[in-house]
Amino acid sequence: MSGRFSTETLTGTEAVRAQRARILAELLDNVHDLADAGGAAIRAEVPTYAAQGGDFHADVRDQVLRHYRAKLAVLLEERPVTAADIAFVRRAAMRRARAGVPLADYINAYRIGQRVFWESLVERAGPTPAGREAALSLAVAQMRYCDFASTQAAYAYMEFQQYAAAESVRESRGLLETLLAGGTPTRGRELAAAQAHGLAPDARTPLLVVVAMLVEAPATEAAGLNRDAEARHAACAALARTGGNGARTLSVVRQSEIVAVPVLGPGTEAGELCDRLQAVVGSLAGEGIRLALGISTPVAGPAQIPQAYQEARAVLDFVPEEGGVAALPRITPFQYLALRADDTARHLVDPRITALLEEDRARGGVLTATIRAFAAADLNLRTAAERLQIHPNTAQYRMRRIQERTGRSLRSINDLVELLVAIALQDAVPTNDGRERLAAVTDEGRRRADVRSSHEPR
Repeated sequence: MSGRFSTETLTGTEAVRAQRARILAELLDNVHDLADAGGAAIRAEVPTYAAQGGDFHADVRDQVLRHYRAKLAVLLEERPVTAADIAFVRRAAMRRARAGVPLADYINAYRIGQRVFWESLVERAGPTPAGREAALSLAVAQMRYCDFASTQAAYAYMEFQQYAAAESVRESRGLLETLLAGGTPTRGRELAAAQAHGLAPDARTPLLVVVAMLVEAPATEAAGLNRDAEARHAACAALARTGGNGARTLSVVRQSEIVAVPVLGPGTEAGELCDRLQAVVGSLAGEGIRLALGISTPVAGPAQIPQAYQEARAVLDFVPEEGGVAALPRITPFQYLALRADDTARHLVDPRITALLEEDRARGGVLTATIRAFAAADLNLRTAAERLQIHPNTAQYRMRRIQERTGRSLRSINDLVELLVAIALQDAVPTNDGRERLAAVTDEGRRRADVRSSHEPR
């Protein structure tokens, strides 16, 4: 009798069972070649896998082989797959997550490998009715194995990612607390985290400290608390993406606040980073997450982070109730003092100046704009008129009106400073539109930056 398996004398169920045994036996005999084909298909169809090195590819091929053997054992024994059958999946999932393979690519690679197995099974079934029936009889068990194994793989992957994320958050929080306390990370994971965020102890690169808080009232229900927590974490993640120097921005949820420490890269001005942060706040507001954001002055290196943190916290007082950004790099010392001024400082302003500024604001603020433009033009009337886009005679007329109403001449340095102080104090007074107070100083800061850049050699 020939050594070839024959089903010519069998009928019905017996023939199908014989064909099924033959197909599985052939797959088992050629399982190594089949694993090679599975690994090759994964590399061909998943760019993330193709870009890896030889050791990675060998590991993938080994996993494919283990899956094929486990599946064949389940199919041959005609029993459900168990967690013990695929215990090797957990460590492989951890290795993929650690290698930075996206979950979608990981699951896709698994399915490609299983597709190669199924295509080989169908090919070996042959054209006979019994062979086709045998292949169909294996389809349900094959699908159950794939569903169970892919679910276990995804769970293991996500479990490791959550663990890694928790570790990262723990390290980031520990690093931030060390820096805020004036300490220096010297070794281990904390030092590695500092270096990854551009905050090595010996770094002298300029940086800012950002403090953000949700502007909504504290939630009292569990669902509200969860929403607030989600909003803080979403904002924290957005702030972590604001750095422009190639390093990750340290960003941590710290109880009710979010603290970020963006490092200024080469050629990056503090104003540019403030613009990016302003855009982040605007984007989050569009998602229903409203923030009050305080930004410190630039400081040189991690040693000055405690001071910068206090600045960022303090400047939050300038943000209106509906949220916004208060950026110290956009505020002059003069404006800062005005924003911090008490009622006594305002009472010291000549009532004639106060009356003029209040009337002028109600009429559009042309006289106030003239005072500012004259000061910005270094007391050059023609230049001020050009910036205001008016005739010099009009500018001269406005200056006479100011002197007549206030008794102050714009050509006197002392008088001009007194007028500017009064304007700054008026800007600092909250109005019905809470944004006006902050916009006045930040817009003025942008104008100063534009004036400086227009005078730079080109």
